[in-house]
Amino acid sequence: MEPHVQWPGGKRFAFTIFDDTDSATIANVGEIYALLSDLGLRTTKTCWPLRGDVSKGKNAGHTCEDDDYRCWLQGLQAKGFEIGWHGATWHSSSREETIRGLDKFASLFGHDPRVAANHTGSADGMYWAEKRMTGVNVLLYNLLTRMRHRGQYRGELPSDHHYWGDVCRDRVKYYRNFVFQDVNTLKACPLMPYHDRRRPLVNYWFSASNGVDLSRFNNCLSEKHQDQLEEEGGACIIYSHFAFGFQRQGTLDPRFRSLLERLARKDGWFVPTSTMLDQLLTVNGRREITPWQRGRMERKWMLEKITLGTT
Repeated sequence: MEPHVQWPGGKRFAFTIFDDTDSATIANVGEIYALLSDLGLRTTKTCWPLRGDVSKGKNAGHTCEDDDYRCWLQGLQAKGFEIGWHGATWHSSSREETIRGLDKFASLFGHDPRVAANHTGSADGMYWAEKRMTGVNVLLYNLLTRMRHRGQYRGELPSDHHYWGDVCRDRVKYYRNFVFQDVNTLKACPLMPYHDRRRPLVNYWFSASNGVDLSRFNNCLSEKHQDQLEEEGGACIIYSHFAFGFQRQGTLDPRFRSLLERLARKDGWFVPTSTMLDQLLTVNGRREITPWQRGRMERKWMLEKITLGTT
């Protein structure tokens, strides 16, 4: 593990949440963001700028074409939350649709998205599925997944209808890749944010910690793991889907609430994802991942995926 990072203000650790917008509405995530705001936790929420076709894709939710939801997102941004990119909508988008979505995002939020993550099943995904892997790890991944994702994601292929890689390079700074079990994301991926010469259309990649649903979020942010993060002086970017059962009929899961309240009392640096990554980039400079470093990280991720179901 690398030495402790000196966090701004002398804070002991850094923490944020990267919340994918799958299935999200004001009704099923609104109270979560009210709690985060009250606790002084500033995090990242992705969005879809365009309304999609309800007969396509999966986990459809509200978009920026829903007036109340758009205003709510802009209100979150005004409070210091970060709005990120999860594709133009909840299903595969053509190059033209993706550019239209990015233009709409910029017009609503004042700038291009600084952080992004692929949406499961959308063919415009960048370097996803087996393309996340290198060398023999491609074969291992395809065997593990029974080839069901092979060739599905094509956002980086210039010959494809879904290509937008050059636009991604020009308009998005940070892109999420591997998700690990360790609450200290920086320990699992000490190079982040890093550039990968074999995947040049993404400027910088970052990793995250596994809080994909309520159970895994609460486990990742348990009292023991909170104390670990503080003791290690680390950084946690916990990846989640707040629409997946964190709030039911307007009531937040009590353990989820208590864990966030406990965390907020600690001396942490609570900032959105791109702010944390900017700090790491300033401290460490631009880092190029080596083939050896990347292969090691790929194998660690696949082992966790096999044994623990990592994203």
